[in-house]
Amino acid sequence: MSDLTFYTHPRSRGRIVRWMLHEVGADYDVEYVKYGETMSQEAYRKINPMGKVPAIRHGDATVTECAAICAYLADAFPDAGLAPPLDQRADYYRWLFYAAGPVESAIINAALGVELKPEQEGFVGYGNMRRVLDTLEGALSKSDYICGSTFTAADVYVASQIGFGLQFGTLEKRKAFETYVQRATDRDAHREANKLDDAAMAEHGQAD
Repeated sequence: MSDLTFYTHPRSRGRIVRWMLHEVGADYDVEYVKYGETMSQEAYRKINPMGKVPAIRHGDATVTECAAICAYLADAFPDAGLAPPLDQRADYYRWLFYAAGPVESAIINAALGVELKPEQEGFVGYGNMRRVLDTLEGALSKSDYICGSTFTAADVYVASQIGFGLQFGTLEKRKAFETYVQRATDRDAHREANKLDDAAMAEHGQAD
């Protein structure tokens, strides 16, 4: 048994973490947690009190939230080279958490039909969708990857968020987004992770 356990569902954001696990070359065990009763049971709530996936347990450490897991794994497996040196992490942290905060919040609100009045924009971290997308497009137009010329853990998360948005029609299609996602996901680790999640859909893809 590995000292790293991955809790997931193939129809979830766990796909992001699976990709990251393959990028760092981690040896891991998988526990599939079904939506519904299983995800709410006490045994899993001890892992994540929110009753959400994904999560990982690495030795004595438990980590939830996709962006946090990506950052954690990059540090836990430094030989993979997916985190910049400490003195070069400004963009890395900025865009990793920009995608986890303003981008995801804006996408979810739009998908739920939440329309903000101009006077309400100050109450939310993202302001408005147009500003979010223009800012993201500007960042992606400067270099091959979100932090420059080198692929990092931030690209695993950012490309996944954009990719999900383009796939499900919750994000406006822009050339910069499509080109970036194509480039960032053209990796063996991404293909391997997707193949495993796609195969798991038949057995684990349904709710309780």
